[in-house]
Amino acid sequence: MKFGFSYIGLIWMLLLTVPNLLWTRCKPAGYEQSAKSENRVLLTFERIGEVAVSCLWEIWIVWWFASLLCMVLYEIFWIRYFLSAHTMCDFYRSLLGIPVAGATLPVAAFALLAIYGKNPLLFAAVIVLGIGHIGIHLGHLHALNRSQEA
Repeated sequence: MKFGFSYIGLIWMLLLTVPNLLWTRCKPAGYEQSAKSENRVLLTFERIGEVAVSCLWEIWIVWWFASLLCMVLYEIFWIRYFLSAHTMCDFYRSLLGIPVAGATLPVAAFALLAIYGKNPLLFAAVIVLGIGHIGIHLGHLHALNRSQEA
């Protein structure tokens, strides 16, 4: 058995999930009454199976999606900055509560990617990068805050 990203698994999950989500809005008349008399043992098996199939088809995909989310937020950070007046306050404004988002998000994305890829060397490099890159930008933010207080 090998764990890794599976495009087929992703497509199958989408093909399974999308119509089922739509079905929740278009249930057949009388379904709720019929569901009340379902066998509890069979229902338990069904629920356990649903969770297992949904989670185990690719458990590592969670790390990839988290990394992708960080990169999407990073792009949003830049769009927001380029649409602003380009001040230091604009550059160091948090995004969704993430401090120094321009430094934090790409470091987080690569850390999550290292976990997803099971790559300890990349993870070690990310730690070194994070200490330097995030540290520098936190220093800039603190200096900016001190200058605004003065």
